[in-house]
Amino acid sequence: MPSATNARIRVLVAGVGGASLGTEILKSLTLAGHYETFGCDISPYAYGLYESSLKKTFLIDRDNYAQSVLEVCRGCNAQVIIPGGERPLLLLGAAEDIFRRNGVVIAGNSPVLTTRFADKSEAFRALESLGVAVPQTSSVRSCHQLGEISFPCVIKPARGSGGSTSVFLAATQDEAMQYTAHITLNGGEAIVQEYIGDEEGEFTVGVLHLPNGQLVGSIALRRLLQPKLSHLFRGKAGVISSGYSQGLIDDFPEVRATAERIATLVGSRGPLNIQGRVRHGKLLPFEINARFSASTFLRSLAGFNEVDIFLQHLVLGKDPVIGRLRSGYYLRSFNESFVPISAIKS
Repeated sequence: MPSATNARIRVLVAGVGGASLGTEILKSLTLAGHYETFGCDISPYAYGLYESSLKKTFLIDRDNYAQSVLEVCRGCNAQVIIPGGERPLLLLGAAEDIFRRNGVVIAGNSPVLTTRFADKSEAFRALESLGVAVPQTSSVRSCHQLGEISFPCVIKPARGSGGSTSVFLAATQDEAMQYTAHITLNGGEAIVQEYIGDEEGEFTVGVLHLPNGQLVGSIALRRLLQPKLSHLFRGKAGVISSGYSQGLIDDFPEVRATAERIATLVGSRGPLNIQGRVRHGKLLPFEINARFSASTFLRSLAGFNEVDIFLQHLVLGKDPVIGRLRSGYYLRSFNESFVPISAIKS
């Protein structure tokens, strides 16, 4: 392990596709200024594989993922891996003991919690059992199990709905049947959730705990839903946000207090992201992921670099230091990159 005064911490970000969690993590590491960073991905066309800020990048074997990532760690002497997406998080978390035996730390929440919250059906059952107020939520494995529901309602996969993937807003029974069938046709499970209007605001909140359970702090962003990049769907029935958060970062003490309470109740031991809407002044979470969020670089710009704080404690044992919050609007766009055919990894 390097000391606080010499060598940089060597970090591998696993999963660096364009406009992804992985590339936002890389930006936060670069902003901190004291890391030697590497990247890997299963796709030769992943944007981050050609990012100039990385010392070296690697193409990973999709069919032998964990072992391939471990070989990369050995080759570049990486001390820490940060999963750059939900799938890498679950695959690497399942092999955590192997990486630990090889001297590599996986920077994330507890594998038990990440697995639980990767399954939205299990996650919302757990939240309700803890007395957390949530939108009315049920799970079905067939469109014929829908029963009595109110409209509009949100329908999404129980697994793999991060970044608003395959999330639908149903305004009628026919739409609900169609969307549910789309998700469950091949044996999947669908979540049917009460739609909460956005009149009082939609928030994404990052809450950071240390592995010993100590709460470090939180940061809240009230989302702008008007820009095209910010919403997946907008119609008469309502609006569904996209996976690209942008908006106002400010103190929002009541929202943060609710999010911190939820994160503590579920036993968070690392980064945790809560998305929710406010109704009658109360934050109601509709999505929770026990990992870093794709909003993490916006948070870093605002003075809360959760990636840096977490790694400095994990590797160097440093006490958490949070910068002064820079309140204001944080906006996003896409970046473009040219890669010659000859430079594509194979």
